[in-house]
Amino acid sequence: MSTTAQNRSPRLSAVLREGEQVTSLELFFDLVFVLALTQCTALMAAHASWEGVLKGLLVLGVLWWSWVGYAWLTSVVNPEEGAVRLVMFMAMAALLVAALCVPGAFAGQALLFACAYAVVRAAHIALFVLASRDDTALRQSVLGLAISTAIAAGLLVAAAFAPSAWRLAIWGLALLLDMGGPFLFGAEGWKLMPAHFADRHGAIIIIALGESIVAIGAGTSAGIDAGVVAAAVLGMVVAAAFWWLYFDIVAIVAERRLIKASAGRERNEIARDSYSYLHLPMVAGIALVAVGLKKTLAHVGDPLGLVAAAAMLGGAALYLLAHVAFRWRNIHKLNRQRLLCAAVLLAMLLVEVELKPPSLATLALLAALLAALIAYEALHFAELRDRIRHQLVRGELPS
Repeated sequence: MSTTAQNRSPRLSAVLREGEQVTSLELFFDLVFVLALTQCTALMAAHASWEGVLKGLLVLGVLWWSWVGYAWLTSVVNPEEGAVRLVMFMAMAALLVAALCVPGAFAGQALLFACAYAVVRAAHIALFVLASRDDTALRQSVLGLAISTAIAAGLLVAAAFAPSAWRLAIWGLALLLDMGGPFLFGAEGWKLMPAHFADRHGAIIIIALGESIVAIGAGTSAGIDAGVVAAAVLGMVVAAAFWWLYFDIVAIVAERRLIKASAGRERNEIARDSYSYLHLPMVAGIALVAVGLKKTLAHVGDPLGLVAAAAMLGGAALYLLAHVAFRWRNIHKLNRQRLLCAAVLLAMLLVEVELKPPSLATLALLAALLAALIAYEALHFAELRDRIRHQLVRGELPS
């Protein structure tokens, strides 16, 4: 066999990619997900009702799972080599079409969305089949995933023809079966590079936070005055707090835990639970807060209303609760201060219902509460924080 052939064959086999660094094509792929996330937020903001929020979250869940699939895939193969690059471009085009169809995903564009989503997932499965040709365990895992993917895609197509009253239920079932596939079929056969995998999910948190910044700009269409400036600054405080809460300590400890885990079932289950599953409520929480930010910037002096307030305060609570679950899954310790903060945010909804304060006041309370949480953690855990950030070597976990 020639040297060239030897160098090429592993790129489409089940061996781990040569480097941990996220490639430019992966970042390019993520840009399409930016539009998908923006469309989901716009859908919820345009239909500020419980049904509208549920629709937006269901679409976000479906699109999230398609992104997750490619995060696992590109932790096995190099996406920039050979035919993989071309298939990735095809998947990006299909994902773009699906994102464009989000506003009508439960109406006139339901069938087109389902078909575009099926193409995204079919390309993913096809590349994984190629990648697993020399690895029986990976091939079995891929075949199990192909079954759940086909069922979910078929249900989305069926939902396009179902009566409107049934569509939400069918979508919910499709998402449950799609995301449940890797849990039901086991985690033994999958492959991943831990640092790369963690970086990919960190990047998607940044993208979601970018959507909250976009929401601030989108909400200023009525003009800029003192109230809008104050709301924009407070919105930036909230976005920065979300960044701090994830990247200051949480992302570092989680990545080290993933690296330290034994390759195979243990590492794969941590990656599945901590990243593929628990990052969804984080991203959803950020998207919900973005809905509240849009409503606040549009009318800073008016009350948010129950649905928009629930989106902003409940979204922040969801983000924190996902962090609590994330920490428990990784080091089996309960983050009591974040749990308490989430409870306070949910209790604030009662105040919102009773007093109906201006949306700017609600946003200010949210920013103040998150800032207080960060200040408490930074002071109370100062020594541990310094050890984690500056003294522990890569792969070591805090005691």
